[in-house]
Amino acid sequence: MQTLAVDIATTFVDDATALVSGLGRTLLRFAMAPVDRIANACDIAGVLSERRATFRMWRANRSRARRAGRRFSLLGRLSPFRHLAHLT
Repeated sequence: MQTLAVDIATTFVDDATALVSGLGRTLLRFAMAPVDRIANACDIAGVLSERRATFRMWRANRSRARRAGRRFSLLGRLSPFRHLAHLT
């Protein structure tokens, strides 16, 4: 009986966390929409679209590598420069 209560509680907490994070993401997207429109209007050289395409390609390659069974090193995951990996 105790495991059922624990399962229900963890499910509730997981659902509540997902709901709050989704709501926060929606509010952030709504608040940033004017800024994104201005940034896209001012992007004359196409830097933003190129950066998005590069990030999508990097993310697809990363997921493909994980499916292939290769694992990224712990040092790569803890590196302070890991967020700059999509830049060339």
